[in-house]
Amino acid sequence: MQKKKILIRIGSLRHGGAEKVLVTFLKNLPKDKYEIDLLLNLYSGKYLSEVPDWINVRYLNKGEMITTNRLQDLPEKIFRVSYQGLLKKIPKILYYSILKNKKYDVEFAAIHGMRDEILNSPIASSKKIVWIHNDLTKTEFHHYTDDEFRKFFGFDKIMVISEKIQKDFEKLAKNEAEKSKILRIYNPIDTEEILTKSEVGSRKSEEKSVEPIFVSVGTVFPQKGFDRFLKVHKKLLEEGYPHKIQIIGDGYDFENIKNLKTELGVDKTTEMFGFTDNPYPYFKAADFYVLSSRYEGFPTVLFEAITLRKNIIATEVSGVNEMLENGKLGLIVENSEEGIYQGMKKALTNPESFSVYQENLKDYQMPFNLKNSVNKIMKIIDEL
Repeated sequence: MQKKKILIRIGSLRHGGAEKVLVTFLKNLPKDKYEIDLLLNLYSGKYLSEVPDWINVRYLNKGEMITTNRLQDLPEKIFRVSYQGLLKKIPKILYYSILKNKKYDVEFAAIHGMRDEILNSPIASSKKIVWIHNDLTKTEFHHYTDDEFRKFFGFDKIMVISEKIQKDFEKLAKNEAEKSKILRIYNPIDTEEILTKSEVGSRKSEEKSVEPIFVSVGTVFPQKGFDRFLKVHKKLLEEGYPHKIQIIGDGYDFENIKNLKTELGVDKTTEMFGFTDNPYPYFKAADFYVLSSRYEGFPTVLFEAITLRKNIIATEVSGVNEMLENGKLGLIVENSEEGIYQGMKKALTNPESFSVYQENLKDYQMPFNLKNSVNKIMKIIDEL
């Protein structure tokens, strides 16, 4: 049987949730069924090494992400932006020069930011899919007016990762045909890998801290609310509640958060570890997991915390009620600095109150498994 030719587009393979989920999906595909080209705007990222070798990786630019406006970086930055802009405006150049005029059966935007690139493809016959990982109604995406949302209905299938995002799209669907394009798919999570990796690493052998440890993991940019996490930590210390916090992850806001840590005078009680491909020993060693995000689509990291049966404190963002079963599996707090403060204070003053979550987590079964998630996405591709 002839293999389906698939083009998948994403910005890079940096250390983000969508990137990790995509690579997990690719690693679990049968290599004899599809012919896949993965096209990156920038050939960089921690997950590059995990892409299976049977997948063709192509790219527009190569090198590390440029997040500053230093004089020496400007020529390269201007070139990259101009080059990507030209290929977006005249996609035929891209399809001729980089993709060698290959005719794809399916073109797949792995993140919402690749919407226009896929919809403007010169291959009119290809079926088109988009994977929505974020709540597009939130602050960073305010340019997504109803008309902007409506453009996503140009895809043959719209894969969304949470009930909240699904409802946002369904509200704008004009008929049943459009509504049928919207499919909720749980992100592929390798729970066995999480459990195995949690047993290795330096954290396991370290002496247990006397003070409670709160850990948070994610790409370091404003969405994740690490500034709120730090400020709450400072306030609780001032009120006489000894504890430590850990932030695991990297991103363009890393230096700002690091500087804020120093400004607040909490260097001795805060650890920032940067990116690691195995954060799970930190999860395991910590007493509480904190999701301090301002907004999310479906925070996959919570399923990782659930897999490791951690005490969870999470702001009420998209996906959290669904994942924590409306507060059955963890403490859901108001999406604010005050909400995070109240949640962490409760953990410090009344840790016994979290025993109810531990009881509920004991027999909890994931609403999906890795194989089912991958099979559902394959089914979508196969039936197009």
